Amino acid sequence: MNKIRLEGSPLVIFASAFWATGGIFITRIIEGSNLTPINLAFWRDLSTYTILLISISILRPALLRVMKRDLPWLIGMGIISIGLFHVLWNTSVITNGMAIATVIQCNAPIFVTIIARLIWKESLTPLKIAAIFLSTLGTILIANVEGFGGMKITLTGLLIGLASALAYGSVSLLGKKLSGNYSPWTILTYAFGIGTLTLLPFQLISPSISLLPVAASFAKLIFITTLSGYLLYFIGLQKLPASVASILSTSEVPFAALMAYLVMKEKMTGWQIIGAILVVGGVVLVSLRNNSDEKPERA
Repeated sequence: MNKIRLEGSPLVIFASAFWATGGIFITRIIEGSNLTPINLAFWRDLSTYTILLISISILRPALLRVMKRDLPWLIGMGIISIGLFHVLWNTSVITNGMAIATVIQCNAPIFVTIIARLIWKESLTPLKIAAIFLSTLGTILIANVEGFGGMKITLTGLLIGLASALAYGSVSLLGKKLSGNYSPWTILTYAFGIGTLTLLPFQLISPSISLLPVAASFAKLIFITTLSGYLLYFIGLQKLPASVASILSTSEVPFAALMAYLVMKEKMTGWQIIGAILVVGGVVLVSLRNNSDEKPERA
Protein backbone atom coordinates (compact mmCIF):
# COMPACT_ATOMS: atom_id res chain seq x y z
CA MET A 1 0.00 0.00 0.00
CA ASN A 2 2.73 2.47 1.01
CA LYS A 3 4.72 1.62 -2.12
CA ILE A 4 1.66 2.28 -4.28
CA ARG A 5 1.13 5.67 -2.65
CA LEU A 6 4.82 6.49 -2.97
CA GLU A 7 4.54 5.82 -6.71
CA GLY A 8 1.20 7.56 -7.22
CA SER A 9 1.60 10.68 -5.07
CA PRO A 10 4.33 12.43 -7.13
CA LEU A 11 2.30 11.82 -10.29
CA VAL A 12 -0.73 13.65 -8.89
CA ILE A 13 1.43 16.50 -7.58
CA PHE A 14 3.12 16.90 -10.97
CA ALA A 15 -0.31 16.77 -12.62
CA SER A 16 -1.48 19.59 -10.34
CA ALA A 17 1.58 21.65 -11.26
CA PHE A 18 0.82 21.18 -14.96
CA TRP A 19 -2.86 22.04 -14.43
CA ALA A 20 -1.82 25.20 -12.59
CA THR A 21 -0.32 26.56 -15.82
CA GLY A 22 -3.73 26.53 -17.50
CA GLY A 23 -4.86 29.91 -16.21
CA ILE A 24 -1.88 31.63 -17.83
CA PHE A 25 -2.46 30.08 -21.24
CA ILE A 26 -6.25 30.52 -21.12
CA THR A 27 -5.91 34.22 -20.27
CA ARG A 28 -3.37 34.82 -23.03
CA ILE A 29 -5.44 32.93 -25.63
CA ILE A 30 -8.74 34.70 -24.91
CA GLU A 31 -7.16 38.14 -24.55
CA GLY A 32 -5.09 37.66 -27.72
CA SER A 33 -7.88 36.35 -29.97
CA ASN A 34 -11.62 36.54 -30.60
CA LEU A 35 -12.27 33.19 -28.91
CA THR A 36 -14.95 32.97 -26.24
CA PRO A 37 -14.60 30.58 -23.28
CA ILE A 38 -16.86 28.06 -25.02
CA ASN A 39 -14.91 28.36 -28.31
CA LEU A 40 -11.64 27.72 -26.48
CA ALA A 41 -13.12 24.74 -24.61
CA PHE A 42 -14.25 23.19 -27.90
CA TRP A 43 -10.92 23.62 -29.71
CA ARG A 44 -9.01 22.45 -26.64
CA ASP A 45 -11.12 19.29 -26.41
CA LEU A 46 -11.06 18.64 -30.16
CA SER A 47 -7.29 19.05 -30.42
CA THR A 48 -6.64 16.85 -27.40
CA TYR A 49 -9.04 14.19 -28.69
CA THR A 50 -7.42 14.18 -32.12
CA ILE A 51 -3.94 13.72 -30.69
CA LEU A 52 -5.09 10.96 -28.34
CA LEU A 53 -7.07 9.13 -31.04
CA ILE A 54 -4.21 9.17 -33.55
CA SER A 55 -1.68 8.07 -30.91
CA ILE A 56 -3.76 5.23 -29.55
CA SER A 57 -4.81 4.05 -33.03
CA ILE A 58 -1.19 3.75 -34.13
CA LEU A 59 0.39 2.45 -30.94
CA ARG A 60 -2.28 0.29 -29.27
CA PRO A 61 -5.63 0.22 -31.12
CA ALA A 62 -6.91 -2.50 -28.76
CA LEU A 63 -7.22 0.18 -26.08
CA LEU A 64 -10.16 1.67 -27.96
CA ARG A 65 -12.37 -1.24 -26.93
CA VAL A 66 -14.76 -0.54 -24.07
CA MET A 67 -17.66 -2.43 -22.54
CA LYS A 68 -21.21 -1.22 -23.18
CA ARG A 69 -21.93 -1.12 -19.47
CA ASP A 70 -19.25 1.57 -19.03
CA LEU A 71 -20.52 3.86 -21.79
CA PRO A 72 -22.82 5.85 -19.45
CA TRP A 73 -19.85 6.60 -17.20
CA LEU A 74 -17.70 7.68 -20.16
CA ILE A 75 -20.53 9.82 -21.55
CA GLY A 76 -21.03 11.43 -18.13
CA MET A 77 -17.32 12.18 -17.85
CA GLY A 78 -17.19 13.62 -21.36
CA ILE A 79 -20.20 15.89 -20.88
CA ILE A 80 -19.64 17.04 -17.29
CA SER A 81 -15.97 16.52 -16.41
CA ILE A 82 -14.57 17.67 -19.76
CA GLY A 83 -17.03 19.66 -21.89
CA LEU A 84 -18.99 21.56 -19.23
CA PHE A 85 -16.05 21.87 -16.86
CA HIS A 86 -13.74 23.44 -19.42
CA VAL A 87 -16.34 26.06 -20.36
CA LEU A 88 -16.94 26.96 -16.71
CA TRP A 89 -13.22 26.89 -15.89
CA ASN A 90 -12.31 29.17 -18.81
CA THR A 91 -15.04 31.60 -17.76
CA SER A 92 -13.98 31.51 -14.10
CA VAL A 93 -10.33 32.25 -14.94
CA ILE A 94 -11.30 35.25 -17.08
CA THR A 95 -13.88 36.49 -14.57
CA ASN A 96 -12.12 35.87 -11.24
CA GLY A 97 -8.44 35.68 -12.10
CA MET A 98 -6.21 32.63 -12.11
CA ALA A 99 -5.41 32.33 -8.40
CA ILE A 100 -8.92 32.88 -7.00
CA ALA A 101 -10.52 30.66 -9.66
CA THR A 102 -8.18 27.83 -8.63
CA VAL A 103 -8.97 28.19 -4.93
CA ILE A 104 -12.74 28.25 -5.45
CA GLN A 105 -12.45 25.19 -7.67
CA CYS A 106 -10.83 23.33 -4.78
CA ASN A 107 -14.28 23.15 -3.16
CA ALA A 108 -14.94 20.16 -5.43
CA PRO A 109 -14.51 17.44 -2.75
CA ILE A 110 -16.86 19.38 -0.47
CA PHE A 111 -19.54 19.31 -3.16
CA VAL A 112 -18.94 15.58 -3.60
CA THR A 113 -19.54 15.10 0.13
CA ILE A 114 -22.80 17.07 0.01
CA ILE A 115 -24.00 15.23 -3.10
CA ALA A 116 -23.19 11.89 -1.47
CA ARG A 117 -25.38 12.92 1.45
CA LEU A 118 -28.30 13.98 -0.76
CA ILE A 119 -28.20 11.12 -3.26
CA TRP A 120 -26.63 8.17 -1.44
CA LYS A 121 -27.68 9.21 2.09
CA GLU A 122 -24.11 9.03 3.37
CA SER A 123 -23.81 10.22 6.96
CA LEU A 124 -22.59 13.73 7.74
CA THR A 125 -20.04 13.16 10.50
CA PRO A 126 -18.85 16.03 12.73
CA LEU A 127 -15.59 16.04 10.76
CA LYS A 128 -17.45 16.41 7.46
CA ILE A 129 -19.61 19.21 8.89
CA ALA A 130 -16.47 20.98 10.09
CA ALA A 131 -14.93 20.57 6.62
CA ILE A 132 -18.01 22.07 4.96
CA PHE A 133 -17.97 24.97 7.45
CA LEU A 134 -14.28 25.70 6.85
CA SER A 135 -14.65 25.64 3.08
CA THR A 136 -17.77 27.81 3.17
CA LEU A 137 -16.08 30.38 5.42
CA GLY A 138 -12.96 30.28 3.26
CA THR A 139 -15.00 30.87 0.11
CA ILE A 140 -16.72 33.86 1.74
CA LEU A 141 -13.33 35.35 2.65
CA ILE A 142 -12.06 34.76 -0.89
CA ALA A 143 -15.12 36.59 -2.20
CA ASN A 144 -14.05 39.50 0.04
CA VAL A 145 -17.41 40.44 1.50
CA GLU A 146 -18.02 43.95 2.80
CA GLY A 147 -15.90 44.87 5.77
CA PHE A 148 -12.74 43.03 4.78
CA GLY A 149 -11.45 45.58 2.26
CA GLY A 150 -9.60 44.97 -0.98
CA MET A 151 -11.06 43.88 -4.29
CA LYS A 152 -14.18 41.73 -4.32
CA ILE A 153 -15.18 39.20 -6.91
CA THR A 154 -18.70 39.54 -8.29
CA LEU A 155 -21.61 37.30 -7.36
CA THR A 156 -21.64 36.06 -10.95
CA GLY A 157 -17.94 35.23 -10.75
CA LEU A 158 -18.44 33.38 -7.47
CA LEU A 159 -21.33 31.31 -8.85
CA ILE A 160 -19.34 30.45 -11.98
CA GLY A 161 -16.38 29.40 -9.83
CA LEU A 162 -18.57 27.21 -7.63
CA ALA A 163 -20.22 25.63 -10.69
CA SER A 164 -16.73 24.91 -12.02
CA ALA A 165 -15.88 23.20 -8.72
CA LEU A 166 -19.05 21.11 -8.93
CA ALA A 167 -18.19 19.93 -12.46
CA TYR A 168 -14.57 19.34 -11.46
CA GLY A 169 -15.67 17.10 -8.60
CA SER A 170 -16.99 14.59 -11.10
CA VAL A 171 -13.45 13.96 -12.44
CA SER A 172 -12.35 11.94 -9.41
CA LEU A 173 -15.70 10.18 -8.97
CA LEU A 174 -16.12 9.05 -12.57
CA GLY A 175 -12.38 8.66 -13.13
CA LYS A 176 -11.99 6.28 -10.18
CA LYS A 177 -14.96 4.25 -11.41
CA LEU A 178 -13.31 3.78 -14.80
CA SER A 179 -9.59 3.74 -13.97
CA GLY A 180 -9.73 0.24 -12.53
CA ASN A 181 -10.84 -1.22 -15.87
CA TYR A 182 -9.18 0.94 -18.52
CA SER A 183 -5.94 2.65 -19.44
CA PRO A 184 -5.83 6.43 -18.87
CA TRP A 185 -5.39 6.75 -22.65
CA THR A 186 -8.70 4.97 -23.22
CA ILE A 187 -10.63 7.02 -20.66
CA LEU A 188 -9.29 10.34 -21.87
CA THR A 189 -9.77 9.55 -25.57
CA TYR A 190 -13.46 8.81 -25.08
CA ALA A 191 -13.99 11.62 -22.55
CA PHE A 192 -12.44 14.30 -24.77
CA GLY A 193 -14.26 12.94 -27.82
CA ILE A 194 -17.62 13.14 -26.05
CA GLY A 195 -16.70 16.54 -24.62
CA THR A 196 -16.01 17.75 -28.17
CA LEU A 197 -19.39 16.49 -29.40
CA THR A 198 -21.09 18.18 -26.44
CA LEU A 199 -19.69 21.58 -27.40
CA LEU A 200 -19.95 21.16 -31.19
CA PRO A 201 -23.51 22.57 -31.58
CA PHE A 202 -22.43 25.84 -29.96
CA GLN A 203 -19.73 26.34 -32.60
CA LEU A 204 -22.27 26.38 -35.43
CA ILE A 205 -23.54 29.80 -34.33
CA SER A 206 -20.10 31.24 -33.54
CA PRO A 207 -18.31 33.74 -35.79
CA SER A 208 -15.18 32.63 -37.65
CA ILE A 209 -12.13 32.44 -35.39
CA SER A 210 -8.38 32.18 -35.84
CA LEU A 211 -5.92 30.46 -33.54
CA LEU A 212 -2.85 31.68 -35.39
CA PRO A 213 -2.25 34.78 -33.21
CA VAL A 214 -2.21 32.59 -30.09
CA ALA A 215 -0.83 29.36 -31.56
CA ALA A 216 2.09 29.11 -29.12
CA SER A 217 -0.08 29.55 -26.03
CA PHE A 218 -2.69 27.15 -27.43
CA ALA A 219 -0.06 24.47 -28.08
CA LYS A 220 1.21 24.83 -24.50
CA LEU A 221 -2.36 24.55 -23.18
CA ILE A 222 -2.79 21.27 -25.07
CA PHE A 223 0.54 19.58 -24.40
CA ILE A 224 1.52 20.97 -20.98
CA THR A 225 -1.75 21.66 -19.16
CA THR A 226 -4.10 19.15 -20.75
CA LEU A 227 -2.28 16.06 -22.02
CA SER A 228 0.49 16.03 -19.40
CA GLY A 229 -1.83 17.01 -16.55
CA TYR A 230 -4.66 14.58 -17.24
CA LEU A 231 -2.46 11.60 -18.13
CA LEU A 232 -0.33 11.99 -15.00
CA TYR A 233 -3.43 12.41 -12.83
CA PHE A 234 -5.20 9.32 -14.14
CA ILE A 235 -2.05 7.21 -13.90
CA GLY A 236 -1.71 8.37 -10.30
CA LEU A 237 -5.41 7.74 -9.66
CA GLN A 238 -4.87 4.08 -10.57
CA LYS A 239 -2.40 3.82 -7.69
CA LEU A 240 -4.26 5.92 -5.09
CA PRO A 241 -7.68 6.14 -3.42
CA ALA A 242 -9.74 8.99 -4.91
CA SER A 243 -9.71 10.79 -1.55
CA VAL A 244 -5.90 10.79 -1.37
CA ALA A 245 -5.72 12.09 -4.94
CA SER A 246 -8.13 14.88 -3.91
CA ILE A 247 -5.85 15.92 -1.06
CA LEU A 248 -2.76 15.91 -3.25
CA SER A 249 -4.51 17.82 -6.05
CA THR A 250 -4.97 20.80 -3.69
CA SER A 251 -1.26 21.42 -4.32
CA GLU A 252 -2.56 23.18 -7.45
CA VAL A 253 -3.48 26.13 -5.19
CA PRO A 254 0.08 27.19 -4.20
CA PHE A 255 1.35 26.38 -7.69
CA ALA A 256 -1.35 28.56 -9.29
CA ALA A 257 -0.97 31.37 -6.73
CA LEU A 258 2.79 31.52 -7.32
CA MET A 259 2.41 31.49 -11.11
CA ALA A 260 -0.37 34.09 -10.96
CA TYR A 261 1.86 36.37 -8.88
CA LEU A 262 5.04 35.90 -10.94
CA VAL A 263 3.51 35.84 -14.43
CA MET A 264 0.09 37.52 -14.24
CA LYS A 265 0.95 39.97 -11.42
CA GLU A 266 -2.17 38.91 -9.52
CA LYS A 267 -2.21 39.49 -5.78
CA MET A 268 -4.51 37.99 -3.17
CA THR A 269 -5.35 40.04 -0.07
CA GLY A 270 -4.50 38.79 3.40
CA TRP A 271 -8.10 37.71 4.02
CA GLN A 272 -8.20 35.89 0.69
CA ILE A 273 -5.03 34.00 1.58
CA ILE A 274 -6.61 32.98 4.90
CA GLY A 275 -9.71 31.94 2.95
CA ALA A 276 -7.58 29.81 0.64
CA ILE A 277 -5.99 28.07 3.65
CA LEU A 278 -9.46 27.37 5.11
CA VAL A 279 -10.73 25.90 1.82
CA VAL A 280 -7.70 23.63 1.47
CA GLY A 281 -8.00 22.69 5.15
CA GLY A 282 -11.64 21.72 4.65
CA VAL A 283 -10.76 19.56 1.65
CA VAL A 284 -7.99 17.81 3.59
CA LEU A 285 -10.35 17.14 6.51
CA VAL A 286 -13.11 15.61 4.42
CA SER A 287 -10.64 13.64 2.28
CA LEU A 288 -8.76 12.27 5.29
CA ARG A 289 -12.03 11.06 6.74
CA ASN A 290 -13.08 9.43 3.49
CA ASN A 291 -9.67 7.80 3.21
CA SER A 292 -9.93 6.27 6.66
CA ASP A 293 -13.22 4.68 5.63
CA GLU A 294 -11.78 3.00 2.56
CA LYS A 295 -10.65 -0.59 2.63
CA PRO A 296 -6.90 -1.16 2.38
CA GLU A 297 -5.62 -1.91 -1.09
CA ARG A 298 -3.22 -4.64 -1.99
CA ALA A 299 0.18 -3.58 -3.28
